[in-house]
Amino acid sequence: MSQTRALARPASHPRLLNFGLVCLTFVLCLAGSLKAQETTTEDLITSHGYSFYGDLTYPADFEHFAFVNPDAPKGGEISFAALGTFDSMNPYTVKGRRGQLSWSMYESLLGDGAADTYGEGYGLLAHKLEYPPSKDWVIFHIRPEARFSDGTPLTAHDVLFSHNLLLEQGLPSYAAAVKKRIPGAEVLDDYRIKFTFTEGISRRSLIDQVGGVPVWSKKWFEETGARLDESRLETSPGSGPYMVETVDVNRRIVYKRNPDYWGNDLPINRGRHNFDRIRVEYFGDDTAAFEAFKAGEYTFRQEGDSKKWATLYDFPKIESGAILKKELPDGTPPTPSGIVFNLGRELLKDRRVRQAIALGYNFEWTNESLQYGLFKQRVSFTQDTPLMATGVPEGAEREFLLSLGDLVPPELLSEPALMPHTSNPDRLNDRRNLRTAMGLLDEAGWAVGDDGRRRNANGDLLRLTFLFNTAQEGTLSAVMENFVANLDKMGIEAILEKVDPSQYTLRERERDYDLIFDSYAAFLGTGTGLMQRYGSEDAAFSIFNPAGLASPLVDAIIEASLLSQSTQEEQTTLRALDRALRHEFIMIPLWYNDSYWVSYYDQYEFPEPLPPYALGQLDFWWYNAHKAAALKAAGALR
Repeated sequence: MSQTRALARPASHPRLLNFGLVCLTFVLCLAGSLKAQETTTEDLITSHGYSFYGDLTYPADFEHFAFVNPDAPKGGEISFAALGTFDSMNPYTVKGRRGQLSWSMYESLLGDGAADTYGEGYGLLAHKLEYPPSKDWVIFHIRPEARFSDGTPLTAHDVLFSHNLLLEQGLPSYAAAVKKRIPGAEVLDDYRIKFTFTEGISRRSLIDQVGGVPVWSKKWFEETGARLDESRLETSPGSGPYMVETVDVNRRIVYKRNPDYWGNDLPINRGRHNFDRIRVEYFGDDTAAFEAFKAGEYTFRQEGDSKKWATLYDFPKIESGAILKKELPDGTPPTPSGIVFNLGRELLKDRRVRQAIALGYNFEWTNESLQYGLFKQRVSFTQDTPLMATGVPEGAEREFLLSLGDLVPPELLSEPALMPHTSNPDRLNDRRNLRTAMGLLDEAGWAVGDDGRRRNANGDLLRLTFLFNTAQEGTLSAVMENFVANLDKMGIEAILEKVDPSQYTLRERERDYDLIFDSYAAFLGTGTGLMQRYGSEDAAFSIFNPAGLASPLVDAIIEASLLSQSTQEEQTTLRALDRALRHEFIMIPLWYNDSYWVSYYDQYEFPEPLPPYALGQLDFWWYNAHKAAALKAAGALR
């Protein structure tokens, strides 16, 4: 199952780095590499899906996923809000701002729908795959019935074309990594394609990576001359259940169900893709979006603002029951979001400076005074999972860290896993923390002058630019303004630079900031995506590593995790990775919520209980026509 924060699919795990099936974000940046070896037919593993350890939850003859309602009715529309702007319907280019869900028309050889499992992929465009125990190569058998939305057959030639298109016109980091790990890809016939992997490297994220490549129409690209790296509003035909109906730039995108979708009856799709239309309404900020929801301009809202959730959901449609307000369980580890340090800035390379800056954030006061006590403080990159490091390393984890020799600093072995500082909940500027911060800055060579500002020995001012997206105005803006106010009390000239979404995207990509509110991705398993997020090789430019972290210790732990031969070994290395990432101190961890806050017009239903790894509102929820008619009759919806 695949996802990233930015490109999460409706059925995927929106806050996880899932290394079973790789979503497009990682297809554009992850890597595997390949070389074939001779294998006898008797040795081959043939399967309807793939997991690294071969332990698939669903058998070859499964009828549908356990978490869906296989008899869910088809019909109706669901709509939601997006903030900011868009100028492209090509989600694979780094130029421009892509429209929400613009990736959703395209499918891959392995699907991403099992929201009750992790690290497992089941055949979608491919009905089976075969590979040797060594995983030196893989052959995918494509379903002959697969079609693009224009009616043309989808074949192995389209798969190979898509693979090569990513190498030629995708992100350079992706192309370089794939060429190292996947030296061979060949069409065996119209419905079989073989990928071979390089010898002597981990077999992680190889079969699942090539199985997760989105497939585009070779015919369309060749006839139109379109490029993958260009910003454009025209979309190529996809093979997925939805297709674009209308696009109104910066205002609205409507997707409609493809009435001729070839894969309707597949077990992987039963009970899913239930809406006739999915509509995305764009707004300049969340205040306007919230008012539009109350007015019925869109029908489903996932709330992220604690103030709104605590104080503003008392309007008439809530009281009448026309709109339901629910807290639904979320089984994924929370997104490791926070105030990220740009480690490329010279002044932020000093850990003491980062520690001092962090002391300006008061979680306890913020949570009680601005967030109504609704959040918990995030500690770990794998919060509330078995992979979360606790206490001093012991047992297998300690033995593993000792095996890494001098890469491991002594304090990592002798001290408990790093925890965020605590603060006084009664006042924003905790005086104890403020004194500690000022001592750290003095020690780091940033002395206070007569004007109350800190300068180094060269007279350079300690100035920080905190990049902030105006689309995130509201409680988050207030939190960051208070944080900046505390930095000012330390003698730091900190500027909360608020820019519009387009500027924000450009500057984020160019890493033009000192501080930024951003995220990494949680993980429940290993894979080459860990290197893309946390590794050194692409740290100078990777858009998925906003801090620019480049740590030999982290690299070594990830490499070891990729070579683990059992679930126990894998978990040991990943627990050590969480410990090491916290020690590197690349961000100030903020808060998290272990529930989804959702509100929606009472015309939708969902299977209960929800699966642990997805809310699934755009995927396996469905429309109740009788309830919708009642809402319209009552005047709650037009």
